Amino acid sequence: MTDIAPAHGRGNLPPLSLHVPEPKYRPGDKVDYTDLGIPPAGAQPRPDEQCAAAETHPLCLDMVRVLGEDHRAVGPWDPRLDPETLRRMLRTMALTRAFDDRMFRGQRQGKTSFYMKCTGEEATSVAPAFALADDDMVFPSYRQQGILIARGYPLTEMINQIYSNRADKLKGRQLPIMYSSRAHHFFTISGNLATQYPQAVGWAMASAIKGDTRIAASWIGEGSSAEGDFHAALTFAAVFNAPVVFNVVNNQWAISSFSGFAGAERTTFAARAIGYGIAGLRVDGNDALAVYAATQWAANRARANMGPTLIEHFTYRAEGHSTSDDPAGYRSAQEREEWPLGDPIMRLKRHLVALGEWTDEAHAEMDRELAEMVKAATKEAEKNGVLGHGLHHPFHTMFEDVFEELPAHLEEQAEQAIRERRIKWPEWEE
Repeated sequence: MTDIAPAHGRGNLPPLSLHVPEPKYRPGDKVDYTDLGIPPAGAQPRPDEQCAAAETHPLCLDMVRVLGEDHRAVGPWDPRLDPETLRRMLRTMALTRAFDDRMFRGQRQGKTSFYMKCTGEEATSVAPAFALADDDMVFPSYRQQGILIARGYPLTEMINQIYSNRADKLKGRQLPIMYSSRAHHFFTISGNLATQYPQAVGWAMASAIKGDTRIAASWIGEGSSAEGDFHAALTFAAVFNAPVVFNVVNNQWAISSFSGFAGAERTTFAARAIGYGIAGLRVDGNDALAVYAATQWAANRARANMGPTLIEHFTYRAEGHSTSDDPAGYRSAQEREEWPLGDPIMRLKRHLVALGEWTDEAHAEMDRELAEMVKAATKEAEKNGVLGHGLHHPFHTMFEDVFEELPAHLEEQAEQAIRERRIKWPEWEE
């Protein structure tokens, strides 16, 4: 009879130990980013858009960069955009930030329950919006408000949704900032993270089946790449060669959990493309020109029936996860100030100044104008109500938009609920 050694006594083998990722810096720590190894701008090769996916795999471990230390665009990834397009991109990013600032204050004033800013990440949504076709379908996460703004969705409509007021086109059924616009090819934002990835693949597969020319693009944060939906989406996209662009916005933090819990200690997030045999790029997410160029490359590749691309946008979440979060409780205050890739808006501004196409005075005037624009849109939306002021959609709308014809038992419940509401709160409008 063979003896089975106990688990703790296998000769001279050391005991097993569990590795728990730990961020390098905690509140009060001094920050040192020298280990990030940021490569020089312009040093990365640009493969042909119809190359074999394996040719892109070295770029999964590198970082595509265009804007150099002198604020000039260099290298093969320079998209060579004209100054007017650059100014429009700068303006859209600045408008997105002005909108965020105003809505953050609105939440602090009790006008809405919740808000999420994308400060420091504006390039990861605005630049792709400029690179994609306006009718390409986007499946966003909750920091891609810049796409809607770039596509011309009215600010007042966005604020109506944030306030869940009587003009909210989603009728108060979505958490604030979870927009949706069929007309702008902007799929409904979901709080169940990573679900948008397989949805984007399904839409892209349908587009291919129909022989359409439109592609899909989707965004998640690096934390959500640990979800099963991420891997299911990449499997289907790889197997069926779906025309889709996957964006992973690596802003270093998933609420209070740093990127190591999603696998960042082992390799880059772009490197996951290697295992699936699809194209992959790792991009300086604070360089709007690099983000534009990478998205354009991936979109052209998808339209040429060369399949999906996974893009990791290496960036930093400059502020809290949401208005419910205080990052001072889990990360060093120095992180934002010391972040080596800078601020995306300031980098594009300095590029335009270096070209002789912009000035500090013009930028300051633009910021004042955009602040007034957002203020005016906010005042207009507030006419339709803010949180807790009773100006919401009629009560009976909670029974609508599910059935084509409301079943009899729900009709009865609706009538009963409305009667009771009128008795208890006669001053509230129906």
